[in-house]
Amino acid sequence: MRKKLVIGTNNEDKVLEIKEMLKDIGLKIKTLAELKIKIKVKEDKDSLEGNALKKAQAMWKKAKMPCIADDTGLFVDVLEGAPGVYAARYAGEKATYADNRIKLIKELEGIPLMSRTAYFRTVVCYYYTKGKYELFDGICEGKILLKERGDKGFGYDAVFLPNNSEKTFAELSAEEKNHISHRAKAFDKFKEYLLDQ
Repeated sequence: MRKKLVIGTNNEDKVLEIKEMLKDIGLKIKTLAELKIKIKVKEDKDSLEGNALKKAQAMWKKAKMPCIADDTGLFVDVLEGAPGVYAARYAGEKATYADNRIKLIKELEGIPLMSRTAYFRTVVCYYYTKGKYELFDGICEGKILLKERGDKGFGYDAVFLPNNSEKTFAELSAEEKNHISHRAKAFDKFKEYLLDQ
């Protein structure tokens, strides 16, 4: 019997990316929407690990089946790691993707491209039974551009240029992004773990 798994997020963009990343290992994947589960978890921990665990545990309690949840941060060196864990709400609790990008570009005004080094980091929590979980992380390094480029992806994709790439995340196809992204690297580790079980 195939392993069942719930993707513990209400973010449809993340659901699509994660389903694509996990499509080749024979999992029976469910979403919160498919299970008619409505839950909002306050991401109030000061680490990606803390937020990912909090979300996965809450989803597991509701779904009563193994669950994965992730948390991602964008860490900009010249801003001493900001927005970091608060990337999704950098411009405020109700901020849109565009609001966050605009604020980031404004914060970096006057800083040359070579000094705009940054990295994305994702932590995935696989919560499979009460009190039992595993954590997996992935990092993608790059730079924050002076202005947006590209119309694919979501979040900060249009301003993030990965190292060794001429295209931003928002200019890459989903397949290209899923080869190099922080989330892909974290989920690759998760897949390796599952296949070893």
